[in-house]
Amino acid sequence: MEDPQKRVLIVEDDQLLALVENRLVSKLGYDVVGEASSGHEAIRMTSELNPDILLMDISLNGEMDGIEAVEEIRKNSSVAVIYLSGNSDKFNYERAKKTGFISYLVKPVTQEDLKEPLLKAAFRGKESQFTPAPEFNREKNTRRRLVNQLG
Repeated sequence: MEDPQKRVLIVEDDQLLALVENRLVSKLGYDVVGEASSGHEAIRMTSELNPDILLMDISLNGEMDGIEAVEEIRKNSSVAVIYLSGNSDKFNYERAKKTGFISYLVKPVTQEDLKEPLLKAAFRGKESQFTPAPEFNREKNTRRRLVNQLG
């Protein structure tokens, strides 16, 4: 049985970028369940809509940025998070790492940029359900024996 379509909440305070991100995510086959423009709105909508994935801008209008919003969301949800940032500064990246994210992308993003992170987010937790073919296990065991013999 196929998984139901994954639900995405977009958090972006720039209306034009929110529209573009919505179209990109939709074209990749995901269901955009809502758009928030502030950290407080993102917290509320995550609680109400229970999305599978958050596409979270870091720099938001208001007193709370996207990382602070995810810190609050993490108190009640393990939703997959893909951060979008207008710059690649190390400070925000280090702060974001503490919240646990799937990907940290620098804007502007393309459909291709979003494809792999959205797939990772959609299938997060399913890795343990993957059973490799016997040939893979045999090859892996052969390599392990060779490494052990050499080392």
